[in-house]
Amino acid sequence: MSESGKTAFRIEKDALGEMEIPAEAYYGIHTRRAMLNFPLSDSRIHERFIRAFGQVKEACAAVNMKLGFLDDRIGRAVLTACRDVSFGKFNSSIVVDPYQGGAGTSTNMNFNEVIANRAVEIFGGDLGDYGLVHPVDHVNMHQSTNDVYPTALKVAVLALLVDLEKEVSKLQEELQLKEAEFSRVVKVGRTQLMDAVPMTLGMTFGAFADAVARDRWRIFKCRERIKKVNLGGTAVGTGLGAPRDYILQVAGELKNICGLPVSRAENLIDSTQNCDSFVEVSGMLKSYAANLMKISNDLRLLGSGPATGLGEIKLPARQCGSSIMAGKVNPVIPESVAQVALQVMGNDQTITLAASMAQLELNQFMPLLAHNLLNSLSLLLNATRSFTRNCVQGISADEDRCRKHVESSYALGTVLVPVLGYDFVEKLVDACRESGRSLRDEIIFQGIAGADEVDELLSPQRLCKQGFTLDEVKGGNK
Repeated sequence: MSESGKTAFRIEKDALGEMEIPAEAYYGIHTRRAMLNFPLSDSRIHERFIRAFGQVKEACAAVNMKLGFLDDRIGRAVLTACRDVSFGKFNSSIVVDPYQGGAGTSTNMNFNEVIANRAVEIFGGDLGDYGLVHPVDHVNMHQSTNDVYPTALKVAVLALLVDLEKEVSKLQEELQLKEAEFSRVVKVGRTQLMDAVPMTLGMTFGAFADAVARDRWRIFKCRERIKKVNLGGTAVGTGLGAPRDYILQVAGELKNICGLPVSRAENLIDSTQNCDSFVEVSGMLKSYAANLMKISNDLRLLGSGPATGLGEIKLPARQCGSSIMAGKVNPVIPESVAQVALQVMGNDQTITLAASMAQLELNQFMPLLAHNLLNSLSLLLNATRSFTRNCVQGISADEDRCRKHVESSYALGTVLVPVLGYDFVEKLVDACRESGRSLRDEIIFQGIAGADEVDELLSPQRLCKQGFTLDEVKGGNK
């Protein structure tokens, strides 16, 4: 007995027998069996997935009410319960592990039971009194896990893609601002980590911005691939067990509820069994992860030091970096972003395998696919926001360090090759090695050009030009 005098448990029945359910629990016997069968991880169903599931259930109930299949009084209570779930009021009651057998049936039944018990509560009944509102007969009316689960997943993915695109857009804008800010900072370019030709730091950030711009476009376009849903297809996509009018209307109702451009798939059987659209979305996310990895690693290199590294940029200091080396500050934000990128790449492999291993009319690994895809989206969303605000916005250039690297690098000779010829410049570089002078000083020392002329060769305006003209070469040979 509890302190209130009520029993601590209620008894629920299913086809396999009876079970004790905590008296105050909104879930029921099907959920409880799943909790015992799948104690596989500490993970929870994604919050956006919970919201989307509530919206799908609401759309189904609304159409069933409209068509007269669901009693208005019960229907209104179910609709209220669905909205409560969508608004996150019952997140703690969605308790099944994301890793589960049954293609998501345990998750679907968890929602059915929570919504039914919330509706029972609205009526003033005791939790578990399914004579008032039944999880299957009322909440799951004209549905199957096989159409509800993938539809809810697509709604959640669409919503997260919208949010991700906004954050990617902000990152692109910040990189473009840095491109303009650093447009006159000349630095040494590097290939294979060795000195290459001079360029501007603005060019470096411009390349970052263009890569991210492509990702922004990919993310926008892949939303088109995910908006077709199989809601109404029931078990295998034939719609068996559902009224024709319900099948024709339910996707439109869902669109109105979630505010996203979902629509009924032309071939519900195809949409039920094939998951290639999820693989395509994951591939786009992997492309973005690859670019984030490249950019974050480049920033770590450019900001390395401070005394013995490249040190051409200064990353914002976010936290002390060592428990033993006083004053050490590490590039923690780029490092965290790189780790997210690696996880997303790994998730993509899991998603690809899960989609490819579907059999006949259903993908039995849908829960694994869902968990990894939502994980990738959330990680990229959070990492992009952190990268923009905690790193990119605060980057500054060490112009003196950049200038010293340019002046001390023999790569400056590449600028002179069109004017002086390869062999002459090669001899000039050898002379620098013997004298210990920089290439700039050697040019001036040998009287090849004055300081002003060398500076003109390295001016940002000249470096930003696409190539050289014949007149420039002829002029340099005079």
